[in-house]
Amino acid sequence: MNNTPLQFAARLDKQQVEQGNALAPKFDDNGLIPAIATDYASGELLMVAYMNEEALKQTIALGEAVYYSRSRQELWHKGATSGHVQKVIEIRVDCDQDAIWLRVDQQGSGACHVGYRSCFYRAVDRDQLGQTDSIPLKLAEQEKAFDPAQVYRK
Repeated sequence: MNNTPLQFAARLDKQQVEQGNALAPKFDDNGLIPAIATDYASGELLMVAYMNEEALKQTIALGEAVYYSRSRQELWHKGATSGHVQKVIEIRVDCDQDAIWLRVDQQGSGACHVGYRSCFYRAVDRDQLGQTDSIPLKLAEQEKAFDPAQVYRK
């Protein structure tokens, strides 16, 4: 890759955005775009996060996932603390370029900061509907992939 700064294409018209061959992402009013990460080999959904313009550019340049933390209001290089880096195999954009799909090689034990392989470790428990006042959840992943207290030293 050369040293020229990465530039996104301008969003000129529907044809260019939907059928063109230049990346012209549509960031929301907060300057963010949702980014979905899946395991490139299995297709397993690992996480959904957000990127701002800089995070998307860094992800493209580094070949590793960089997100924007809405809670901390800062860039977040996935795995910088935990070592659970997401090596980007492919970056896809949806038809109107307002969502990013990262196909990644998830390094380390998992993607979720609470210790599971995937951030989607719970499912709605339809068999228990009506048993409580709220909609019940059940674990879809039975065991944690790692101990967050050890990994994050909290």
